[in-house]
Order: sequence, then C-alpha cells, then structure tokens
Amino acid sequence: MDEIQKNLLEQVAGLHEVPAGAYNIRANGASVGRNTTANIDIVTKEDCQGIDILIKSGTKKESVHIPVVLSQSGLTEMVYNDFHVGDDCDVTIVAGCGIHNSGDSESRHDGIHSFFIGRNSHVKYVEKHYGSGDGKGERIMNPQTVVHLGENSFMEMETVQIRGVDSTKRSTQATLEDGAKLVITEKLMTHGSQYAESSFNVDLNGAGSSANLISRAVAKEDSKQLFLAKINGNNRCAGHSECDAIIMDNAKISAIPEITANHLDAALIHEAAIGKIAGDQIIKLMTLGLTEAEAEAQIVNGFLK
Repeated sequence: MDEIQKNLLEQVAGLHEVPAGAYNIRANGASVGRNTTANIDIVTKEDCQGIDILIKSGTKKESVHIPVVLSQSGLTEMVYNDFHVGDDCDVTIVAGCGIHNSGDSESRHDGIHSFFIGRNSHVKYVEKHYGSGDGKGERIMNPQTVVHLGENSFMEMETVQIRGVDSTKRSTQATLEDGAKLVITEKLMTHGSQYAESSFNVDLNGAGSSANLISRAVAKEDSKQLFLAKINGNNRCAGHSECDAIIMDNAKISAIPEITANHLDAALIHEAAIGKIAGDQIIKLMTLGLTEAEAEAQIVNGFLK
C-alpha cells in the first residue's frame, strides 16, 4: 500500500500497522491483506464481490477489521459482506471506507453489510467514512446495513462521517427477536455542497426487545442533510429515536422520525431538534481568547464527541 492508502486506513480504521486478530483489507477493488483465526474465518464470495465472515459460537474478546480504501480516480465498486455470528459471542467489528480522489472522475464505493447474530451475543460495530483529495471528481459512499438480532443479543453501532464525502446515502434495517437490544450512534458533519442521507427502519418483533437511535449532526455552508427514522413496535418493546442537529450558514436539514405501535405494550418515543449555535456560547469562549471561528470549531467538536 502507498502512503495515501495508509493514511486512509488510519483515518477509517485507526490502523498504523497490521492489526491483531482477523482482518481483510481491501484497496482499489482488491484484497491486499487477510488473516483468519481459530474462531474467525473469512471466505471470498464466489458469486459476487465480497466476503463471508464466520464467527464461531463462544468466541470472546476477538476483533475483525474489514476496511476499504480507494485512491484510484474513477473507480466504482459494489461489495456484499455477510457476518455470521454464532451464539454466546463477544466481538468487535471495525469497518469503514476512505476515498482519495485527485482526478476529475467520480469515485464510488457501495456496500451491503448483513449481520446474522445468534443468541446471547454482543457485537460492537464501528464504521467510519472519510474523503480526501483535491480533484474535481466526487467521492461517493452508499453503505447499507442489514441486521438480524437473535434472542437476548446486543449490538452497538457507531457510525462516523465528518470530512470529505460529497454524497452519501446510508440505510440501516434491523429486526430484533425476544430480549434483543440495538443501540446506534451516528455522528455526521457536512460542508460545501455535500449531501448526506441517513435512514433507519427497525422492527421490534420480539418481546422485551429495544432500540435506541441517536444522531448528532452538523451541516455547514451549502450542504444538505436528511434524517429518516422509522421504528415499528410489533410486541412488548421499547423504542427511541433522537436527532439533534446544528445548522450553520446556508445549510438545510430535514429530520423525519416515525414510530408505529402495533402492540398494546409497545413504548415508543421520538425526538428531533435543529438549531443554530447560541450566540452566548460563542461570546463566552471569545472572552477566553478564542476567535469567533475558533469558538465555533470548539462548540462543533464538543457536540460531535
């Protein structure tokens, strides 16, 4: 991998060197590194681009890294990655995509990640998106995530995009069985003329299942954002969605939460708030010696932490 690809890898997966545990690193449409363990196998799909990640029941305190980097202008790809997590597991999965585009042609990565999580398992999933390069060609990412949570399983999802992606449409669909729990935390910042769309559709099918969707977003300059969150309570369950956004300059943000109760004991809540940075916050920081721009940056960084 060249220095540009190594920098992208650090940005999206926090990797300075080859990670411990299982991993599959993809660069410019091809696998450039792979490792498996006694409990985690990674198999190349034969019918399409992508991999199957097979995690044995009882696997504890192990990790899988599957980052993707693109540094070739004009490259577009679609990959399908399936995660089969057995029962009684406790694993961390780190994904993410970085695109460096210094040319005039569009560079694009689309992917579908499907999770089939067994009973009593805990999965932490981290996905980061990052773009760089001074070319006129757009950097586009359209990830789809499909989650099937088995009985009493728990999945934490952290998605982050704070720089360099011109257009993204992120879709997450989830079904939860009895006692399953899903927590999703999204952090997003757009600037220039960028567009970002996040959509969630969660079916709480199991008794005692729960979902908590939290989005923190900042839109600057002429960028646009759309947040869609739909929770269907189909049993005794608890669901909550929250979109909290800061709007700046000429940006536009829409938040459209939807909750549907199909059961008497479905407890569902949605919240959405969009507003500008309060003037007194900026003034307070400026009295400490910061410029107005530095004060705004401090507030935004604190909001997205």
